[in-house]
Amino acid sequence: MTSSLRATMQDGLWTNNVVFSQMLALCPTMAVTTSGTNGLGMGLATTVVLVTSNMLVASIRHLVSPQVRIPIFVVLIATLVTLVDLSLNAWLHDLYKVLGLFIALIVVNCAILGRAEAFASKNSVLASAVDGLAMGLGFTAALTVIGLIRELIGSGTLFAQASLLLGPVFRFLETTVIPDYGGVLLMILPPGGFLVLGLLLAAKRAFELRPRNAKGAVSPEPTFA
Repeated sequence: MTSSLRATMQDGLWTNNVVFSQMLALCPTMAVTTSGTNGLGMGLATTVVLVTSNMLVASIRHLVSPQVRIPIFVVLIATLVTLVDLSLNAWLHDLYKVLGLFIALIVVNCAILGRAEAFASKNSVLASAVDGLAMGLGFTAALTVIGLIRELIGSGTLFAQASLLLGPVFRFLETTVIPDYGGVLLMILPPGGFLVLGLLLAAKRAFELRPRNAKGAVSPEPTFA
């Protein structure tokens, strides 16, 4: 992988993360992250749409007039989301029952249209695919981490019902961390999502400032008695 593609991957996974840096797609972030399983499922569905939409936009970028590019991008994204929605309904129906409403809302996800306009319409198919994959995986990681924290504090489990939603092969993910745990109801309600997101944003910011603070630290001048 070239340095430019590595930079694109780092940008999507960390530096310009959809949730933690761009603060986009907060509606599904707050709505589906009541568990790590739901966050993982929503993130992977969005990743599929991001990669394919970026590749399609990059492949037709020389054929589309600038005056009509936005409507065309929206139609492409809506078509892809419809295909993902039908596929989930056919093969992962239990997951579809949980995420069905929010899968349809991927059409208006600002991150997808934003990457199509800001990146895919100006770069090659390969670079656009890498950008979509990086942004999608970064979004998936954000939703999964928020969901796991809310689920752990809220019910004492991790990836509950993963086998029911994603198939028997994912049964190994189901973990009861705190047996006979009453749970904190706040964590599985909307305020818990905002609380966890705020704490993670603060932690990311503090982590990014550590090297800068270390380099900018000035040694105290020696004093003489």
